[in-house]
Amino acid sequence: MTQLATARWPGIAHTPRTPVKARAAKAILRPTVNSVPVRLTFADGTRWGAGGPQAPEMQVVRPKAFFSRLGADTKIGFGEAYMAGDWTTGEGTDLADLLAPFAERLTTIVPESLQRFRVFVDKKLPHAHRNSVEGSKKNIEAHYDLSNDLFAQFLDPSMSYSAAWFESAEQDLESAQLRKIDGILDQAGVTEGSRVLEIGSGWGALAIRAAQRGAKVTTITISNEQAALAEQRFAEAGVDVDLQLVDYRDVTGQYDAIVSVEMIEAVGEEYWPTYFATIDRLLAPGGKVSIQAITMEHHRYLKTRNSFGWIQKYIFPGGLIPSLTAIDQTLAAHTSLAVSDRRSLGQDYARTLHEWRDSFNRNWETINAQGFDETFRRMWEFYLAYCEAGFRVGYIDVYQLQMQRPQEA
Repeated sequence: MTQLATARWPGIAHTPRTPVKARAAKAILRPTVNSVPVRLTFADGTRWGAGGPQAPEMQVVRPKAFFSRLGADTKIGFGEAYMAGDWTTGEGTDLADLLAPFAERLTTIVPESLQRFRVFVDKKLPHAHRNSVEGSKKNIEAHYDLSNDLFAQFLDPSMSYSAAWFESAEQDLESAQLRKIDGILDQAGVTEGSRVLEIGSGWGALAIRAAQRGAKVTTITISNEQAALAEQRFAEAGVDVDLQLVDYRDVTGQYDAIVSVEMIEAVGEEYWPTYFATIDRLLAPGGKVSIQAITMEHHRYLKTRNSFGWIQKYIFPGGLIPSLTAIDQTLAAHTSLAVSDRRSLGQDYARTLHEWRDSFNRNWETINAQGFDETFRRMWEFYLAYCEAGFRVGYIDVYQLQMQRPQEA
């Protein structure tokens, strides 16, 4: 590791020294891998895994470091080992193809006899990641304020950073993103003259689309970087949008339609009641809500809701994926709203992520020139492939959810 990398990535530059835990990790991993259709290969010629010659290959480059990281922190060490280059994919193996068989077996991959020790392995969510008003701003800035130029290198021209909705295999990403946006706006009943509130502006694509329908649009964000580019894009599109740098908890007024795309994952379980109660408070009589939300099955949510994983440490601090049941329960307990329609875009998200990763890798030289180093590259490769694999096998899903007051439906 270079000095710069050491300063920037202290957890990656220094391999933990945990010989006992490393041996335990190795003892657990071998029989586990031998039941998965992959190939695990080592420099000395040793091979693990149930996969044949055509199966996805994982090459363990530095076994000692790999097992040390895995032993020190099972949930985070696997991704950190990839970031450090302790393991990589074999020639011709796509990273998401390798991760998918593991994602498919994630709830059963650890023997049931060992699952009772989960409480000793899971780390609690850091208090600093709480999504209070101050904490939310820090958490959002950590990801979305990295650089507008970075996101422009792998997103489509609409700058949409959420699941697209493909109509066919031939449809391009940009038009699929606009179809997704139209799906949200249609669910929320946005037409000419509608008073629309968007919670989480992104880079402005939805607000532009809503304004082009003739709606009166207010969009809010707490990302300075996103706000600056969104304002520029509004001017270029020739639309009048009221963009406010404000937390959702501080919004006032009444709106006929409220929309929010993949925002709930950044709200945090502690604040879901506040988030939905705020929406309920702001929604005018007869109004409709449409949110796009990444979800997982309820039993998985209950097991992981308080644990700290790789994605939260490196990509989305403060992030938590809800279940459909958790959303329904929160609405019932804290609002007058209920889900009245839903559609799944899970497989569409797998394709969206694959296209983002292709663009990221294709444009890596430009991204690298912006000041992002090799460790960052491997981190984002793992993030995009890890999520793609999860959606591909159905471990996670994403829904467009329409909400309204039942008595007004």
